[in-house]
Amino acid sequence: MIEFKDVNLVYPNGTQGLKNVNVKINDGEFVVIVGLSGAGKSTFIRSINRLVTPTSGSLLIDDEDILKFHGKDLRKLRTKTGMIFQNYNLVKRSNVLKNVLAGRLGHTGTLRSILNLYSKEDISLAYRSLQRVNIDEKIYNRADELSGGQQQRVSIARVLTQQPKYILADEPVASLDPPTSHQVMTYLRKVNKEDNITTIVNLHFIDMAMEYADRIIGMRAGEVVFDGPVSEVSERTFEEIYGRSIREDDMRGGANES
Repeated sequence: MIEFKDVNLVYPNGTQGLKNVNVKINDGEFVVIVGLSGAGKSTFIRSINRLVTPTSGSLLIDDEDILKFHGKDLRKLRTKTGMIFQNYNLVKRSNVLKNVLAGRLGHTGTLRSILNLYSKEDISLAYRSLQRVNIDEKIYNRADELSGGQQQRVSIARVLTQQPKYILADEPVASLDPPTSHQVMTYLRKVNKEDNITTIVNLHFIDMAMEYADRIIGMRAGEVVFDGPVSEVSERTFEEIYGRSIREDDMRGGANES
């Protein structure tokens, strides 16, 4: 379980990234966070694995306040929380297998990873992870030979190989066309349900939020302005989250504003 208790984050330039956030996310949920750019979505999600560090409050993961973590505890936290980025974050000149095996870094250690000293079990796990997202035929291709959608599937396989308890996806489909975006979201949802991995996804696209989420959290100016099951969400809900009207074409394509 993840619980934000009165969490605030103020950046050095004075910008408030999070403001009085109180949220509890239960094990196995598929949560989508929506809001305009700058609303605090990325700050929220990156707080969970301490890529950014809140300045006050408590952030509990499995009943431990991760804001107190340093060194070994922080490395353990990041092994437990798999991260999927908008830009895929792959090593372009390495092949797909090596990129996916990087998910074992927290388990094997840096030296063994650098020397490619992975066990047969690790390699087998990596291959099974690639099979689960239907990209195993590209196992020996370099990452930069793949399309954007294929690269994002490799990044999902890498997270699966990490065997995390939580998956955090920060705008994972922002750079992809609509059919490919749905494919990536389908794989994330499938993994969430099959492995009971708590999954938190930042999205700009309203239709995808409605289609894939169990629960939607709406953010504006660092604050949570809506939190509820998708069954309670309407067009009016999105208008309140975004602070403006949502036209029909927005409902299909998302309320994406830079």
